[in-house]
Amino acid sequence: VQLQASGGGLVQSGGSLRLSCTFSGMYWNDEAIGWFRQAPGKEREAVSCISTRHLYYADSVSGRFTISKDNAKSMVFLQMNNLKPEDTGVYYCAADFCGPRMGEWAYDYWGQGTLVTVSS
Repeated sequence: VQLQASGGGLVQSGGSLRLSCTFSGMYWNDEAIGWFRQAPGKEREAVSCISTRHLYYADSVSGRFTISKDNAKSMVFLQMNNLKPEDTGVYYCAADFCGPRMGEWAYDYWGQGTLVTVSS
């Protein structure tokens, strides 16, 4: 299983970015993909996840971020609007779990991160 995140960059507060995660090697029908982020000096935290049956957002991003999945392209997107400086961090996509108890413990496969920097 391989995952690759992309789309990070530098954006001003209030701006938007769209992250992409391309995944491969999962040959079951309901791939569950999650997004995590890690701010400098902080632990990695769950942001959002998606599967056929579940959709989850952390409280800190609910209403600003939207996750979506294109099964035909094996891609998951994270649309991030109204970005804040506290959204700064390295964003990772991972597989294969989605649910209210989303946490690092549930994920066996990780992509490399993509850096998001939000300036004030």
